[in-house]
Amino acid sequence: MKMNGYNISERVLSVELSGIRKFFQAASPNSVNLTLGQPDFDTPQHIKDAAIHAIQSGYCGYTFNAGLPELRLAISDKLDRENSLSYTSDQVIVTAGAGEALYIALQSLVNPGDTVVYTDPGFVSYAECTKLASGRGRPLSLSSDLCIDIEQAKEAMDGARVFVLNSPSNPTGTVEPAETIRAIVEYADDKGVCVISDEVYEHFVYGDAKHVSAAQFGDNVLTINATSKTYAMTGWRLGFVAGPSEYIDQCIKVHQYCQTCATSISQYAALAAYTGDQSCVTHMKDVYERRRDLVYDGLTRLGFTFKRPEGAFYAFAPMASLFSKLVDAGVVGVPGDAFGKCGAPYVRFSYAAADEVLSEAIRRIGTIVSD
Repeated sequence: MKMNGYNISERVLSVELSGIRKFFQAASPNSVNLTLGQPDFDTPQHIKDAAIHAIQSGYCGYTFNAGLPELRLAISDKLDRENSLSYTSDQVIVTAGAGEALYIALQSLVNPGDTVVYTDPGFVSYAECTKLASGRGRPLSLSSDLCIDIEQAKEAMDGARVFVLNSPSNPTGTVEPAETIRAIVEYADDKGVCVISDEVYEHFVYGDAKHVSAAQFGDNVLTINATSKTYAMTGWRLGFVAGPSEYIDQCIKVHQYCQTCATSISQYAALAAYTGDQSCVTHMKDVYERRRDLVYDGLTRLGFTFKRPEGAFYAFAPMASLFSKLVDAGVVGVPGDAFGKCGAPYVRFSYAAADEVLSEAIRRIGTIVSD
């Protein structure tokens, strides 16, 4: 298709820019900007030290396409220790963040016209990366409490190629129970559907909620994760995909030609993250849980009714009718319809921000409600 005389791929023209980024970049300087899922913590010092050591030691060249052998072994050990998953280091590809892991997985699995199921509302990348793979998205509506309905999920998987599962969920904060995840994986396996399990928020679960990895319940699963949220390393761009060799051997082809390898310095930093002191993760989790309560309690006191987030670091509140007033008051979130049509009544607020910033947001919202 031509655009101003230039030929552009129709596939790419069908892709929307991220609504998250649109509103982040449009926020005024004096706004309380709660758009990005960006930890406000610094990367822990021992991780930065490892990166500095790598630079000073001259570890600045290419690595193997799949990543440093010692890092892939550390990821394999982490998956065994924390997730009860048995992958060899050869079944792991180190990627430039979870975003690349999702991209190469879909490119490797999806033929033109294949159906990819993902939740609505769901993270923005799932629908758009499906389009880039020439697949057809099949949004799965959530229940009234923003959970996956097992029977609806089964119906959606009939005739599909891939089911993208995200728990804890961005944007809803839902942590799916083990029985739901088991049912999805087992039914998917029966139907020849691969489950791509995006687990980047696995360590940020609160109260009685428990994170369960999908691959505990079946082999036809690709597990995606990253250092970005867990270790406050969003800018380091370091993630991974792990799964059956039959899939990984194909994913590495896409990775090789679109990325070559993840940044060597980030890989050495990630090695320190996965093998070093984990108390930093526990500390961040405790702080996020306190902030979750601050935001949830503040909004419910103002009269908003919604489910208390169980994981990740987002409040998904039914406030869309007030969105323009929120912007005028200097509180910027992401409209829920950025995450799918079913998200239209909601606004997503990130509580990965300082307590005083969140308190100021609640104060400003209060001025709208009282008018």
